[in-house]
Amino acid sequence: MTQDLTQGNPKKMLWAFCLPMFGSIVFQQLYNIADSLVAGKFISENALAAVGNSYNITLIFIAFAFGCNIGCSVIVSQLFGARDYKTMKTSVYTTLIASSILCGLLMAAGLLSCSVLLRWMKTQPELFQDSALYLNIYIWGLPFLFFYNIATGIFSALGDSKTPFIFLAFSSSANILVDILFVKCLSMGIAGVAWATFLCQGVSCVLSVLLVLKRLSGIKTDGKIPLFSWVLLKKIAVIAIPSILQQSFISVGNMMIQGCINSFGVSVAAGYSAAVKLNNLVITSFTTIGNGISNFTAQNLGARQYKRIREGFQAGLGLVWRLCIPFCMAYIGLGKYLLLLFMDSDSSTALMTGQQFLWILSPFYFVVSAKLAADGILRGTSAMKPFVIATFTDLILRVILAFALSAWFCSPLGIWSAWPIGWTIAMTLSLLFYRRQCRNLGS
Repeated sequence: MTQDLTQGNPKKMLWAFCLPMFGSIVFQQLYNIADSLVAGKFISENALAAVGNSYNITLIFIAFAFGCNIGCSVIVSQLFGARDYKTMKTSVYTTLIASSILCGLLMAAGLLSCSVLLRWMKTQPELFQDSALYLNIYIWGLPFLFFYNIATGIFSALGDSKTPFIFLAFSSSANILVDILFVKCLSMGIAGVAWATFLCQGVSCVLSVLLVLKRLSGIKTDGKIPLFSWVLLKKIAVIAIPSILQQSFISVGNMMIQGCINSFGVSVAAGYSAAVKLNNLVITSFTTIGNGISNFTAQNLGARQYKRIREGFQAGLGLVWRLCIPFCMAYIGLGKYLLLLFMDSDSSTALMTGQQFLWILSPFYFVVSAKLAADGILRGTSAMKPFVIATFTDLILRVILAFALSAWFCSPLGIWSAWPIGWTIAMTLSLLFYRRQCRNLGS
């Protein structure tokens, strides 16, 4: 089912479109949360820390998959809004071909460099073997990660946010069960956690790609469809590369911060591993809604409905702020009990570390969500330069302040304090750039 986002009440359209996307990303985050939960509960605190340690490297690969997703999605949205279906199909095929090559290169680079990256992050000796094992299995599943993300981007570009939700609900629920089966029943340890993700994501990927191809075949076009276009690849790359750089540098920055965290010991690393999964659930949810705003913006840009772009931002901002309230209340009031899902009650240092992290960051979800909503408009209108400026300002500040403030406080408290400062400055920049872009469009 495709959906035209250029007609109807912008608020109702955007909310109906974005809420299934929010549900999808919640289920997608269950992949990582389930890995940490099973590792911490059924293996050991060291296993929990190892999964968290590896997670920062996996984010680099996710960054490339996300870039392919958003690059394809924005261009397909613009072409769909302009009713140029023939060129739209070529852009999809071009993305699939280019992404196949990119994925192969990343797999080779990842298998050769994972040990180096783990040493660079100052991974403790007792965590190194499990971290490396988890990463190697994860890398073999990169094709599933890439093509699943591209498929969801295409669904979203066509105005269908419900199909990805159904796929993710099924595969994420299955992942939890397979995690427990492999680790608890078959005693596969950390390898079981990784293989469960591999298998469940693989099934979801194959089914979603097949359905995308079927959906495209149902859109009637005249003449032969070119399978590849350098012109379209360039347009996709203009959107994808800044998004990849953004997410990659954030991942590199997080790896640097992880090295600083590791210097405070395994218990602190384990507490951070649990808390950052809860935090990433929120941030990734807001980022996904920002992607929905990008799709809404791109379709209306293609249809030259510029006034609806501003209305879409206002509706999107209202949505993310409403979602901030329950997350903030849960993490401040129930953070301890949520963290205990990942660890034993006697892990006092790890538990306190996680609580402290959530208490400091969660009130500022209102700030970062506003930034991500504005970023959605910038990406949807292909204004990538201001998007990159705001994002890199946040990253650079967080890394510098994490090291400076942790040395000043002589504790991880300084690291957690860097997040709100970076978010606040970056939000200010993103909102200023959004207002300028709206003036340029005359909306």
